[in-house]
Amino acid sequence: MKIVIDCRYVRFPRHDGISRFTAGIVDALRPLLAPGESLELLVSDERQLAMLPSGLPWHLVSGPTSAREPFVARQVNRVSPDVVFSPMQTMGAMGRRYPLVLTLHDLIYYAHPTPPRDLPWPVRLGWRLYHLAWWPQRMLLNRADAVVTVSETTRELMTRHRLTRRSITVVPNAADRPDEVTPRTRPDAIELVYMGSFMPYKGVDTLVAALHRLPGARLHLLSRIRPADRARFEAAAPPGALVVHDGVSDEEYAALLDSATALVSASRDEGFGIPLVEAMGRGTPVVVSDIPIFREIGGDTALYAATGDADAFAARITELLAEGEWERRSAAAPAEAARFDWSRSAAVLLTLLREQARASRR
Repeated sequence: MKIVIDCRYVRFPRHDGISRFTAGIVDALRPLLAPGESLELLVSDERQLAMLPSGLPWHLVSGPTSAREPFVARQVNRVSPDVVFSPMQTMGAMGRRYPLVLTLHDLIYYAHPTPPRDLPWPVRLGWRLYHLAWWPQRMLLNRADAVVTVSETTRELMTRHRLTRRSITVVPNAADRPDEVTPRTRPDAIELVYMGSFMPYKGVDTLVAALHRLPGARLHLLSRIRPADRARFEAAAPPGALVVHDGVSDEEYAALLDSATALVSASRDEGFGIPLVEAMGRGTPVVVSDIPIFREIGGDTALYAATGDADAFAARITELLAEGEWERRSAAAPAEAARFDWSRSAAVLLTLLREQARASRR
């Protein structure tokens, strides 16, 4: 059985969310293959190969934003796959001669339709138009033989909005974790870490406002930030309470998590929440908004505050500082994060891909 993975959404020189999902799944699939099964990759730029596991056969096809995308299946047919998996739902399917499994990560852009800024303007315009109604999503998903999503929260939303007639399988997102986490003690200072964008629905203003209720606390903003956002947050924060990193390396991120009191997020909506898994995997407690996807990820280990409520966030962080509370949640966090594991997710996906290939042969 030849399994082909669509890797054309892989970013270089640095992963984004879907790119990391693709690379993580590919890496975890390879050791699970049985004799007679093979794994091959589709790329649209040879530089993507540096971001993927090495040594796998690959094929160069047109890019996912190309005008040729609706007919990309004609190029893929030449590879003779037994089944194709794409980490997006937009892969072209006209004329395909293979089973196809597509992925819908979340529905966040229906509530917050601002497209990624790095896309060409025609794609940004189409993005906005696409998210004005449900029927385009249904049309895309129903072209597949099966559909994947990354959380139970999103599967429930997809079912509620009747987005597909196909079966929906949850292949959870995951994050790399250290091999071993040594027991930690609570940092003396209150060092809070935020990893994410600064779009309005992310609720960073709520985190900044909470600093006024937490004397001596510092909030580290790790991601790249626009000057206007930086100026607004610095003006709203207590003097010296904001540390703006404007981008960090993976090593710097890990070091900041290892020295943090908590990772925090006041987002009103999320597709998943990889920073929660990354923090908990290192034994760092999380204090986050009380939304369904964060409940799914954080379980009983996280502390939750009402969205938009700075007082509630300050209260939860203060609760974390009670004697023994930080250590208890820190010790429980790695096991919570371990539920989101690339090998487990790849095993679920592989079972689905085998089923689709067998059904096609029948």
